[in-house]
Amino acid sequence: MSVAREGILFIAIAAFLTVTAYALALSRRSWALWLLAYALTLVALWVVYFFRDPERTGPRGDDMVIAPADGRIVMISEVEEPAFLHSRAIRISIFMNVFNVHVNRYPVSGHVRFVHYNPGKFLNAATEKSSLENEQSSVGIETQGRRILVRQIAGLIARRIVTYSREGEQVDQGERLGMIRFGSRVDVFVPVTSEVLVRVGEKPVAGTTILARLKGR
Repeated sequence: MSVAREGILFIAIAAFLTVTAYALALSRRSWALWLLAYALTLVALWVVYFFRDPERTGPRGDDMVIAPADGRIVMISEVEEPAFLHSRAIRISIFMNVFNVHVNRYPVSGHVRFVHYNPGKFLNAATEKSSLENEQSSVGIETQGRRILVRQIAGLIARRIVTYSREGEQVDQGERLGMIRFGSRVDVFVPVTSEVLVRVGEKPVAGTTILARLKGR
C-alpha cells in the first residue's frame, strides 16, 4: 500500500517516537514506558493508515462526473456559483471523516482554468455555514465546453489543504488533485442540466463512484 507524500513527515515522526519509546523501555525496564511504546505503535499505525493512497480505477467518460473524495454525501442542493460557473449549479457535498482516504481526485478530464485559495475559519465541515466561512481551495475545470468546480473545505480538525492544480494544465479524470489532512469536505459544482446519480447518505469512493452525468453543453 502506498502513502501520500504529504504524510511522509508525519509517519517518520510517529515512527521515531515509537522507536525511542521502545529503546527507553528496554533500557529502563519500565512497564509505564512499555505501555507508552505500545500506545505510540497504535498511533504510528493509524498515521500510516490515514495517509494511505490506494490506486483507484473505475468508469471514465466525457459525460461522467466521478467522486473526488471518499466519505458520505451530506448535501445535494441547487445554489448560485459566482466564482467559476457564474450561474446556478448543483452542489454535491462529500464529508470525509478521519477514517476515510483523504487523497482527492479530479472528477472530470479537461483544462484547469481557475485556482483560488481562500483563508477562513475551521467550523464543522458537514454544515452549510462551512461552505461560506471555512478555509477552502477551489479548482475550476473546463471539459468539453462545460465548467465543473471542485472545492476543498477544511473542517474542525483539518488545518492544511493541499492542492496540486495549476491554471492551464491538462488533467485527467481520477488523477490526484490534492488532499486535506484530518477530516474535511469536498464540494463538486456541476451545471443544473446534469443528472445526479447519488443521494444524501450514500458513501462514494473517490475515482470510482459516478456522481452525475453531464447533459448538453
